[in-house]
Amino acid sequence: MPTVSSWRRLVAVAAAGVASGAPYMVGSRLLQGWLSASQVPLALIGLIPLAELPYTLKLFWAPLLDRWPIPWPDRRRGWLVLLQLVLVVVTAAMALLRPSTDAASLAAIGVMALLLAICSATQDIAVDAYRTDLLPELERGPGAAAASLGYRAAMLAVGAGGFLLAGRFGWPAAFLGSAVLIAAMLPFTLTAPRLPAIEHPVTSLRQAVLGPAREFLRRSGPNRSWQLLLLVLLYRWPDGLLSAMAIPFLTSKGFTPADIGLVQGGWAVAATMAGTVLGGVLFSRLGMNRSLWLFAVAGALGNLSYWALAQFGGGLAGLITAVSLENLSGGMVGAVFVALLMSLCNPRFSATQYALFSGVYAMSRSVLAAPAGLVAERAGWGLFFLFTVAAALPAFLLMLRLTPWNEAEARGAFDPSRDAT
Repeated sequence: MPTVSSWRRLVAVAAAGVASGAPYMVGSRLLQGWLSASQVPLALIGLIPLAELPYTLKLFWAPLLDRWPIPWPDRRRGWLVLLQLVLVVVTAAMALLRPSTDAASLAAIGVMALLLAICSATQDIAVDAYRTDLLPELERGPGAAAASLGYRAAMLAVGAGGFLLAGRFGWPAAFLGSAVLIAAMLPFTLTAPRLPAIEHPVTSLRQAVLGPAREFLRRSGPNRSWQLLLLVLLYRWPDGLLSAMAIPFLTSKGFTPADIGLVQGGWAVAATMAGTVLGGVLFSRLGMNRSLWLFAVAGALGNLSYWALAQFGGGLAGLITAVSLENLSGGMVGAVFVALLMSLCNPRFSATQYALFSGVYAMSRSVLAAPAGLVAERAGWGLFFLFTVAAALPAFLLMLRLTPWNEAEARGAFDPSRDAT
């Protein structure tokens, strides 16, 4: 049974998840909707995702947060308070923009979108570091679930609520409402649990840049370190492959856009949130390594449900079943994966190390998922989905060495009783 202090930590990371998800949705879905409604050409709207590059490049300035912490309320929340205040101002200021085809107007929108993305990506660095430093080992699974639920709640609030506000009161009201949502998270940030001091603070930029890699190599060993990075890269590879081809597959099977939108956009979100909660609950009972094994098996079975849909059909009921199983297992996999990343970070360098690990993972959804269309085209849907199931095998082979069933943590994970901060 969670204690009062446990609940305080879970509420804190959930609120941080809301603060993280809201600006991302503002800069993507909400801004795209406003530009579309303002008759801005599609070619120009298509450039907006370029403003999201900071989410990919944030690794390069993550060391700054390790090197120059803001001490009040603590070394991570100081950055969170500052960034959330800035995000409130930037999001509210976007309500003053007036989209049009005028070059000056488009330039102003581009600059604001880029500024929002930089501040939001930097806040993500601080959020990940705070969650990593705050949660004890047994709370990492529930904490990852709470953070994911907060993030998705913000996505729903801005993605659905923002459009409802825009339809009733106009687009500026949608941006102001989003700013209010971010501002509402500030009291949670200010009253969240305080982090303990670290023994050896980072004292130079060189140490902040080179120290995270050196500490990880020294802690895990040169051979095990690259295997851990490979596990981070490959653990969710099956998920990335399936995600890349899910919509084209459903379209090819004759499902209407309305069916796909209802099931993928509504039902899938609910199934993912249920899987996230289930994953957090099971993690607290199973521990890290057993959760990694069992949830990976569940993920493979979720992908197998798409193979069954390709082979045997089943109509709308089959679609709902496949999407439910895939997203339920995907929520469980996501929860334990975030817990794994947290376990690999030393609080002294958690901002940079978590950004590094999440950057490695991102390659599985971009570079490693890129051949998905070619494989589906050459092999057909049935064999493609079997390929996504087989893509789990490399991770299982790595887990035999790195996360044995009868051990509690991944070999090479940070151990506060042994590894200095």
